[in-house]
This record gives sequence, C-alpha cells and structure tokens, in this order.
Amino acid sequence: MNLLTSLIAILVLTLLALGGAFSADLAYFLTVILPYVAFSLFLAGFVYRILKWAGAPVPFRITTTCGQEKSLPWIKTNPLESPSGLPGVIGRMALEVFLFRSLFRNTRADLYNQRPVYGSAKWLWFFGLLFHWSLLIILLRHLRFFIEPIAPWISGLSAVDGFFEIGIPTLYLSDIAMLAGLSFLFLRRVVVPQLRYISLFTDYFSILLILGAVGTGLLMRHFFPTDLLQVKNLALGWVTFSPVVPGELGKVFYIHLFFVFVLISWFPMSKLMHAGGVFLSPTRNLANDNRRNRHINPWNAPVKGHTYEEYEDEFRDKMKLAGLPVEKE
Repeated sequence: MNLLTSLIAILVLTLLALGGAFSADLAYFLTVILPYVAFSLFLAGFVYRILKWAGAPVPFRITTTCGQEKSLPWIKTNPLESPSGLPGVIGRMALEVFLFRSLFRNTRADLYNQRPVYGSAKWLWFFGLLFHWSLLIILLRHLRFFIEPIAPWISGLSAVDGFFEIGIPTLYLSDIAMLAGLSFLFLRRVVVPQLRYISLFTDYFSILLILGAVGTGLLMRHFFPTDLLQVKNLALGWVTFSPVVPGELGKVFYIHLFFVFVLISWFPMSKLMHAGGVFLSPTRNLANDNRRNRHINPWNAPVKGHTYEEYEDEFRDKMKLAGLPVEKE
C-alpha cells in the first residue's frame, strides 16, 4: 500500500508538471516562483533540523564497543573505532562520510536448521556508496549551468566522467552508476520481505522522487534534447534574482524541473536529512575519554549525601540491639 501510494503521488506530480508545458501561468510558477520557494524551504528546514539536533542534550560521551579505548600504556588502543582525541574523531568521521565505514561492516542474519547464521552484506555498502558518490558528481557537473564562465575543474570533471565517450551525446559513468545504485535500493525494499514490512511511504517516495529526477534528466540528454542555452540563461536568472520564463523547452524539462524542486523542498523533512545529521551523531563526533575525564550530567538534581557517621548516629541503638559493631558507643 505504501508503494502504491508513492507511485500515485509521483504520477500526480508528473501531471502537475505537464501543466507547465501547456499553461503560461503554471510555466511562470515553475520557473520563476517555485525555485525560490523550494530553496527557502530547504534552507529553513535544514537549519531548523540541525539546530534542533544540536540542542538535544548529550550529558555524557556515548562510547562504542567495537574498539579498545585508550587507558593503560601497555594496552593497544584503536584510534579510529574508539578515538581519545580530536584527530581520531576527524578520521572516524571522514571514513564514515566518504566511505560509509560502519555500513561496510554490516552483516545479515539468516536461520539455518533453526540456528542463526551470520554472513557478509557488502552489496548494500557498495551500491549505497555508488549512489551517493554519483549523486555528488552529478550535482557538481550541474554547476556549469549556474556560473559563467565555467570553472576549469567542472569541465575536467565532465571529461573524466565521460572518459569512455559512449554514444552521442556522451553517456556519463556517473549516470550509469546512479541508476544502478537507485535500482538496487528500490528493489531491495520491494523484494526483501523484512525490509518491505518496515518501509513507509516516505521511504518509497524519496527513492521514486530521485529516480524521477534522474530518469527525466537522462531522457532530456539522450532522447528529448532541450535548448541548453535557454536552460543556462534560466539558471543564471535564478542566481542573479532576475528569472524570466524561458521559451519552449519541452515537457520532459518541466517534469524534471518540478521533480528537482519537490525533492529540494522534501529533503529537510525526510530521512534524506541524514546527510546533515551524521555530523551530529554522538557515537561519531565525540571522543571516548571517559576514563581520563569525568563527565557529570549537568541536568542532575543535587543529591544530599548521607555519611556513615550520620547513618550510625541515626541507627546506633538499633545496630546495638542487632549485635552490629559500631564505631562510637
């Protein structure tokens, strides 16, 4: 049901986008008003979520158990799994952000003759890494529409991405990798019963929305070409706050544009916000120095101590009757 609802939502968005190709008013909304609305929602939502997470109380260091922390000199430590200082934290965070290190260690559990059997699960790590890096490269390539003149490193990145020169226009390697990664993530949610059971509307909708944006982008590049000069003039108009409604750019362009802006607006309120939340994870951004520094919860109410002398003064007679030794007679 969640998958069907997501497909219906994508279909509705497609029909709304098609209206921009036939209605001047909708075309004005899609190309002049919606870009600023989408980016405003993105920035406001992103900042709100980050500030909300940053304000969450973390009264003590949350340690991980997959590495020995620094203690005695003769005990070997693990500076990445359980860093004791800022350099180790930076290294652990960098490996997590750029290489998905924790996901690389992911395992799967199956029942074999009523016994749990654990095995490697590297496919999710591989296709997840493939998808995220491809998405980053595609976003960087799209910067050529927003700046003039085009930076040499963007042209170099495009040349490397299309190194094999497959087809005319060139089929970029990042496009193939993006489709492969997205297809795996989608099919994984549909095929695996356990994952399908816990998948929500938001999970399917996010993947289908990205698939729609990527798919329409590829259609424009290889099957329904559009005027790139007009597209660049439109993008430069957004950047300089002087947007104008472009000429005929084709129906696929409006669908692609609408998918992208809906995705930008949807980003802060979805699970896609893990892109920013990973930096605020206490198990990633805190050093494990609990043995070196004492961490006291600042929200704890003060507790009045009760010394042994006070305890004995209060119960001395009862202690004597019970035959318990006392320090003062």
